[in-house]
Amino acid sequence: MKIKKLALCLPLLLLVGCTNADPVPIAQQPRIPARSQGVDLATDAGRVAQYIKSNGLDFVARYYRTPGSRWPALSANEARALSALGLNVVAVFESHSHHRDYFSYARGYWDAMQAAQQAKAVGQPGGSAIYFAVDFDARGADIVPIDQYFRGITNGLAAAGAGRPEYKVGVYGSGAVCESLKGRGLAQYAWLTNSTAWAGTMNYADWNIRQGRPYATLGFINHDSNEARDDYGGFRLAGM
Repeated sequence: MKIKKLALCLPLLLLVGCTNADPVPIAQQPRIPARSQGVDLATDAGRVAQYIKSNGLDFVARYYRTPGSRWPALSANEARALSALGLNVVAVFESHSHHRDYFSYARGYWDAMQAAQQAKAVGQPGGSAIYFAVDFDARGADIVPIDQYFRGITNGLAAAGAGRPEYKVGVYGSGAVCESLKGRGLAQYAWLTNSTAWAGTMNYADWNIRQGRPYATLGFINHDSNEARDDYGGFRLAGM
């Protein structure tokens, strides 16, 4: 999103029928308040987890990345540090999502496979969500390849789970994007951008997470604030 830089593209590869020997743990379901407050940030949150918790926040959104990214991806150690403090983790995959021509079925399939592989390595429990970013002001015909991208995500997650997707799908983007994908059942969760000039954002009400301006009390951390309501697809690691 605004605070993140993006990695070099990888070649498109379609990996069909890949499985992992280790099963994904079933999602723990901590008590979820009606409203929750959190942050998203591009760097390792484990180093500032205690400070985030001490400011009364409930969750941290962190990123799965393509291998060549110069930004660190969410790690198992980081997820453990956050979970141990009672902070929920929100997982989001982002690559070149600010380019209109990035989106296609094949790219969605590849990104879903990458995201599922990283989620398993972290220990993300099954039944929680992985959000996928659409980080530009998509309008009109732009929605068509984005639709195909999320259809690729659906099938990529199913392939990664040997026919049964282990993770739910979320979308980060404008109101127009969230409304289209959630309305068509291609995403179960919507994370609304803080770019209020983007199409449909000012009037979109069916969000699960809504991004906002940085918190003044966390000024030394490069972050965005976020508000979530009810179930938003977050998780803690098993045993935490």
